[in-house]
Amino acid sequence: MDITGKVAVVTGAGAGIGEAIAKRVASGGGRVLVADLNAAGAQRVANLINDESPGAATYLAGDVSDEAVLRRIIDRAETELGPVDLFFANAGIAGGLGLDSSDEQWQQALDVNVLAHVRAARLIVPKWLERGSGYFVSTASAAGLLTQIGSAPYAVSKHAAVGFAEWLSVTYGNRGVGVSCLCPMGVKTALLESGFEADDKNAGLAARAVKSAGAVLEPDDVAELVIAAIAERRFLILPHPQVLEFYKYKGADYDRWLAGMRRFQDALVASESS
Repeated sequence: MDITGKVAVVTGAGAGIGEAIAKRVASGGGRVLVADLNAAGAQRVANLINDESPGAATYLAGDVSDEAVLRRIIDRAETELGPVDLFFANAGIAGGLGLDSSDEQWQQALDVNVLAHVRAARLIVPKWLERGSGYFVSTASAAGLLTQIGSAPYAVSKHAAVGFAEWLSVTYGNRGVGVSCLCPMGVKTALLESGFEADDKNAGLAARAVKSAGAVLEPDDVAELVIAAIAERRFLILPHPQVLEFYKYKGADYDRWLAGMRRFQDALVASESS
């Protein structure tokens, strides 16, 4: 899909990867609704876009795991910008950490990281089927293909996000609906810098696991790769190419891969205590 002249919704767009994607859509000739829980962040990004491309952006603040909020987002985008061509389900949270994660933390991780995608697709995909075109981009994580040391809710919810994106592609890919799934490792975002670096040993473990696994990328670089993947209608977007090698290794010998992950975790723990 060529983004020129297209209308996009980007959730979690008040900072980080979402902000970078929203700006890249606009710089590529598209129009974008910036959605974020943080009203100030959403307004800031929309203003920055409009400074460069007047009228290319609008915004709406709210919890995108709430279907009523998603409905308002889509309605505003259609009213102010035109029919939505692309939906970037990008909002995400770290959730809890280990087995002591509360049911509330599990539910929040599932709501934001998975069910927000389901609820958005429920609203937008029928419109695309009528029109014969549309594109859904799910921001998951390398944790959705591999795992996340130190955070069970994050690992499980990101696996589910990948699974839902796969299902969308299989079910609607021959009916005009494109689907991509973004699975990076470390990216310079608030999630990495704060969500996985709280005053908790497991949070610190999660952050070190991400940062030691590969380069920590800039959000703008990730956004560029996302737009390129959309143009190619490529499902997996892997800003860190080694993720594919890890994934192949996992599939080839699951037990060996698990043993390797345990060794990696032990090494991280040992480095912290030394």
